[in-house]
Amino acid sequence: MTASTTRRTTAKSRIAAVGAIAVAGTLLLTGCGDQTKSEEGSAKSSTKSAPLASKLPKEIRDKGVIRVGSDIAYAPVEFKDKSGKAIGIDPDLADALGKQLGVKFEFQNGTFDTLITGLRSNRYDIAMSAMTDTKDRQDGVDSDTGKKVGEGVDFVDYFNAGVSIYTPKGKTQSIKTWDDLCGKKIVVQRGTVSHDLAKAQAKKCKGGKKLGIQAFDDDQQAQTRLRSGGADAGSSDFPVAAYAVKTSGGGKDFEIVGDQVEAAPYGIAVAKDQTQLRDAIKAALDAVIKNGDYDKIIAKWGVEAGAVKEATVNGGK
Repeated sequence: MTASTTRRTTAKSRIAAVGAIAVAGTLLLTGCGDQTKSEEGSAKSSTKSAPLASKLPKEIRDKGVIRVGSDIAYAPVEFKDKSGKAIGIDPDLADALGKQLGVKFEFQNGTFDTLITGLRSNRYDIAMSAMTDTKDRQDGVDSDTGKKVGEGVDFVDYFNAGVSIYTPKGKTQSIKTWDDLCGKKIVVQRGTVSHDLAKAQAKKCKGGKKLGIQAFDDDQQAQTRLRSGGADAGSSDFPVAAYAVKTSGGGKDFEIVGDQVEAAPYGIAVAKDQTQLRDAIKAALDAVIKNGDYDKIIAKWGVEAGAVKEATVNGGK
């Protein structure tokens, strides 16, 4: 989650004197006109020279940008470095896809459980945020109620990941499986597969041993709660849990318990009516897998176990 930079506003200096404004305005109009043409020409040139640019919808080729909805707080898949720049598996893959398609993937930060809604409202062109490709998401079905809530999305699958449980280091309380969580408290990110698994497990707990679920907007908040002693365990996709175990507190905060479950593909989500965009992204992903860029990115982040050999559309069950 599930990415680039978030949207920012830029402050512009103002010229106080009316005469100066008039002169500057004339200069700016002339300069901006030339600059705009130059930038547009450069973008079009870049798009035309890219090997797979012709596969994109014309409106995206003309803009030179694909707007990406992402929850940029899910290391190592997408997160921000100290300067505020988004880094991780997804941003690196997006850069590689952009070279094939001749466009920039512009990441916009949002909470994970609103990303598909953002696609429906045309706020984003795609969602790329460690999003598990599931049949419910494909069909627009609420996993809690089983009711249809939207038209669903298509996925271009690019990685495989299971779900892990982790606990404070040295305080596992014999937790190894989801059944062992009954009578305990777990932290998760809202709207994720971990959240779904926790809710399903809560229904199975018997004998007065309830599973307390604390759901947060992002995984970092969940980790903070667990570190503070507010829960007994946390759950995330395996790459995220493994990264947290390795880096949080210099490796002294958490440990993974038990095995991964519910292995499933991550997918780039695209609106159902954007089949041309979906197919262009699939072609670009196949190209970066074939040319070796994909393997380099996956190895860079130490998640080779989840690599795929080819792009797949709607491979989730």
